[in-house]
Amino acid sequence: MTPTLSQMICFALYSANHAMQRVYAPLLSELGLTYPQYLVLLSLWQEDGQTVGALGRALQLESNTLTPLLKRMEAQGLVTRTRDSADERQVRVTLTAAGLALQAQAEPLSACIFDRCALPPEQLAALRDAVTALRDQLRPDV
Repeated sequence: MTPTLSQMICFALYSANHAMQRVYAPLLSELGLTYPQYLVLLSLWQEDGQTVGALGRALQLESNTLTPLLKRMEAQGLVTRTRDSADERQVRVTLTAAGLALQAQAEPLSACIFDRCALPPEQLAALRDAVTALRDQLRPDV
């Protein structure tokens, strides 16, 4: 018997992802950001000056997706992309003053998302860990 949509883990994850992005959209819109741009900024706020390759690994994005995203962010004045002086094949992505300034403005987002999830912190952490473990199990390159 074919399972129904509500019985499929893939649909639960897919629809939860869309719901989460719908919660983020108006919050990020106020900052002039898309969700993928926010993820790039989160990674750079954690460690500025990453290579495009390192960012791609951290965000699990291919360069053909990441490069146009970084170009748009550079045009917005949020990041700069420069060739690495030690290895010209590498491109480093660095936050601008405007990109750094967004960190303080974005700080309240986590609390808003946490409130919308309406789960105790331990349950939310366990859910995150379970989804992460599932993702890692499904990835062929891990």
